[in-house]
Amino acid sequence: MSDAGLHPGLVRPRPQRRKARGRTWSATVRALGPLALLALWWAASATGLLTPDVLASPAEVLRAVGELWGNGQLPDALTTSLTRSGLGLLIGLAAGLVLGITTGFTRLGDELLDSSIQTLRTIPFLSLVPLFMVWFGINETAKILLIAVATTFPMYVSTSSGVRDTDPRLIEAMRSFGMGRFALVREVVLPGALPSLLAGLRLSMTLSVIALIAAEEINATAGIGYLMSQAQSYARTDILAVCILVYGLLGLTADIVVRLLERVLMPWRTPQGATR
Repeated sequence: MSDAGLHPGLVRPRPQRRKARGRTWSATVRALGPLALLALWWAASATGLLTPDVLASPAEVLRAVGELWGNGQLPDALTTSLTRSGLGLLIGLAAGLVLGITTGFTRLGDELLDSSIQTLRTIPFLSLVPLFMVWFGINETAKILLIAVATTFPMYVSTSSGVRDTDPRLIEAMRSFGMGRFALVREVVLPGALPSLLAGLRLSMTLSVIALIAAEEINATAGIGYLMSQAQSYARTDILAVCILVYGLLGLTADIVVRLLERVLMPWRTPQGATR
């Protein structure tokens, strides 16, 4: 007999059934926030609450996009900015990954490097702009290295933490089977630290866009930052809005790329039909 039959006062709980949400529904819900902001922006511009000297209307911004794309300024600026951000990000990710594995996997590396890196990590990367200008001038090297420095530390912290969290019993078991140190890192440690690595990648990619904005203030003659400085000189709020939106889209694209990587590399973390 069931428990409910033996104890009439008890009620058997019913399992909660959750309806699966499709990708179309999820994408629609995610788009509601930006669409609401766009509607508020349009309404404020149409009613005169936002004047063109404060912020251009969505229609004026679209016209500015067509103007900049038509004369080739926007594609050229995007190419330059993406090159700077991409090169700096690659250098930062490589440095953070190597340093994180070194300090997380070896005690000697931890004792030699971690305290120094943690000290450097507390220094705001924006404070390095004047020093980089003295060291490297106002060329591309200073801009790329500034982005690299900004993106190194998030990757380092995440990698070091993920490597330290690897099950030591598993490492010892693999060593007992004769697996070498480099093979151990490649086959055991890095796959085990994958969630932390992707978290560091997300933070570094987002920070690369923030660092790009700061880097393009170093007397840039090309790029999105240069477009912004030119638009500021002529009080073109429509072009300023275009540049701000481009920076925002770059950050959003970086987040989407990491989400796709998570689905491909860790499919078990995104179960089909999971809802809340």
